[in-house]
Amino acid sequence: MANERFTVVGTNIAEKASMIWNVADMLRGPFKPHEYGLVILPMTVVKRFHDCLLPTHDAVLKEYESKKNFAVIDGFLTKASGYQFYNTSKYTFDLLCADPDNIEANFRDYLAGFSANIQDVLAKFDFDAIIRRMVDSNTLYLVIKEFNSQKGYLGPDKISAVDCGYMFEDLVKRFSESFGEEAGAHFTSRDIIYLMTDILLSEADFSRNGTVTVYDMAMGTSQMLSCMEERIHDLNSEMNVTCFGQEFNPSTFAIAKADMMIRGGDPNNMRYGDTLSEDQFSGYQFQYIISIIWMINRYVLYVFIVALAIDRLIVKHHEYI
Repeated sequence: MANERFTVVGTNIAEKASMIWNVADMLRGPFKPHEYGLVILPMTVVKRFHDCLLPTHDAVLKEYESKKNFAVIDGFLTKASGYQFYNTSKYTFDLLCADPDNIEANFRDYLAGFSANIQDVLAKFDFDAIIRRMVDSNTLYLVIKEFNSQKGYLGPDKISAVDCGYMFEDLVKRFSESFGEEAGAHFTSRDIIYLMTDILLSEADFSRNGTVTVYDMAMGTSQMLSCMEERIHDLNSEMNVTCFGQEFNPSTFAIAKADMMIRGGDPNNMRYGDTLSEDQFSGYQFQYIISIIWMINRYVLYVFIVALAIDRLIVKHHEYI
């Protein structure tokens, strides 16, 4: 199954990720190199949310003013925003940059305006503590200003959901490498994922419209799920693909949940916890399961590539001494 998007998009997204990573130059000193991602990953997610919501920002504020005394207002505000999330703060990045003397209070007001599902994402990043460190080091305004530059624009009219997935992958890879860790423990190369999906769907029949369920038990930033959704839609653009995933790394879980919300999926299907000890989907049945699972003991690294298709199980097991 040809994938022209993989070759066309790759270079541009790598350049965008490199630009974002250049924010690290402003963090040099107050933050150690292995801590740069603690700032860059959540700021990238926040800016992506901001740029997605910007076109409907005024409409959301108007709706909020007219409905703020209602007992339940989420439905009105998500309809106004066009997404399953919203922000009721008056601030935008332009307004934040226009008032550098009050940057901390205004930025916290902006973050507090996000809907509850976004608050969960920010909590997983432990972003409040990172903001305090940026304030103490006088870098908060500089970072926000850089993300507000033209080259920092992350709106969906310029960066699609699939492209944004590439960008998050690249950033997670860089963050992992700055720790001196194996990057593959946190993300899987897109060409490997596409090979897995092509094998998994090689005998699939999507001639009839319907619903397909896909699950990743160790989803990382959820890019296997997005690739599966993309491949199934290549076969039948009318097919309804419902994705489920679980992840126990807080930062990658936050990215996965954010990505799912921006793509229009159900963020409640992205669940936090260790699949082995806290299975969040006990009793569920899925048509497809696609995962790469790393297991490490003292001497051997085990990599299980698992792809389960209805009645068909494909497992590849590799050992690296």
